Amino acid sequence: FTGKWIWVPMYASILYVLLKNFNWKITLCCLTAIALTILFADQVCASLIRPAVERLRPSNPTNPISDLVHIVNNYRGGRYGFPSCHASNSFGLAFFLVFLFRKRWLSLFILLWATLNCYTRIYLGVHYPGDLIAGTLVGLIAAYIVYRFFLKVSGYKTMKKVPHIYAPILVGGLTIVGILIYSTVMILQAQN
Repeated sequence: FTGKWIWVPMYASILYVLLKNFNWKITLCCLTAIALTILFADQVCASLIRPAVERLRPSNPTNPISDLVHIVNNYRGGRYGFPSCHASNSFGLAFFLVFLFRKRWLSLFILLWATLNCYTRIYLGVHYPGDLIAGTLVGLIAAYIVYRFFLKVSGYKTMKKVPHIYAPILVGGLTIVGILIYSTVMILQAQN
C-alpha cells in the first residue's frame, strides 16, 4: 500500500485536476507548494525530531519488544521511527489538498487514503500509533504554513466549482480495489 510507484496514477489524476482548473502559473505554484509541504514535513521529522528523540522502531532488533512484533516479509524499517515520515508526507499532501479545494468528497477520500497509509505502518510493525499521530501533526502544520504562503504568492482564491474533482477519488479508489484484489489472490495462493 505504501510502495513508491503504486500511487503514481492518483498523483497524475491530481495533476490533471490542477491542469484542468488553473492556468499554468497557479498549477506550477500548486506543484511547488505540494513539493515544499512534503519536503518540509519530511525533513522536520527525519532531520530534526528523529535525531533528537531517538525512539527505536517497534521492529528494530535492539528494541526489547521486537520479539513481540509481527514482522512482514522481514521488513523492519530504519533505526528510529518517531515521528513517522510516511504520516507527515501523506497527511501533508492530504491537508494541502483539503485547504486548496475545500471539497467534501475529495477531502474525505484523501484523508482516508492518508489514514490507510498510516495504518500500514503499524501493520508492518515499523511505527507506534504515537509516531503516526506526531507525523500527522507535522504534516498538518507543514501544509498550513505552505498553504498560507501559497495564497500570498499566487493570489489564489478558493473556487466554488472545481471540474474533474472526482478524478483522484476514482483513480485512487480503483487503486485501492486493485490492491485488495491482488492481496486476496496472494492470500488464496499462499493457502493452497
